Amino acid sequence: MTGNIVARRYAKALFALGKGKGAAELDAYGKDLAALAEVLAQAPEAVKVFKNPIFTAQEKKGVLEGILAKMQVGPMVVNFLSLLADKNRLAFLTDIHAYFGTLLDEVQGVVRGELVTAVPLAAAKQAEVKATLEKRTGRKLVLDFSADGAILGGVVLKIGDKVLDASLRAQIQMLKDQIKRGE
Repeated sequence: MTGNIVARRYAKALFALGKGKGAAELDAYGKDLAALAEVLAQAPEAVKVFKNPIFTAQEKKGVLEGILAKMQVGPMVVNFLSLLADKNRLAFLTDIHAYFGTLLDEVQGVVRGELVTAVPLAAAKQAEVKATLEKRTGRKLVLDFSADGAILGGVVLKIGDKVLDASLRAQIQMLKDQIKRGE
């Protein structure tokens, strides 16, 4: 829980700096953090170094500089990451990135979600469904499409913290429950 609070504070601080400099700069910070998070996802040993209390802040900073040398990251984000290293907060980088992304989505009016179908949808159908949902919500959607044969048919739509389960599996389960109750 403490890590989440720390990550939120640092993400909000970087977000406030970016917001003060404009939307383009804010977007650039988000892209830099996303690129770094992707690199860290591919190098779990670096994350272990950042989380390990045996390594000093200077050693962690050296690992970070080695990673950043291979990337093109803006000077503000480099300074931000240096501050995280000095404060021994590099372990929270993935959480900071996640919360920064949430803040960025809010400002840009983007809603993220997932649409699960029984069979994979064609690209044209995915675009059609996405356009229809964007029209209904009035917001830009970033949808992940997946297939799960266990739902038997229909769709399960998850947007934010809301779930619309219009699957055949859910309808059969409701029918079973009604039969059990004797309705």
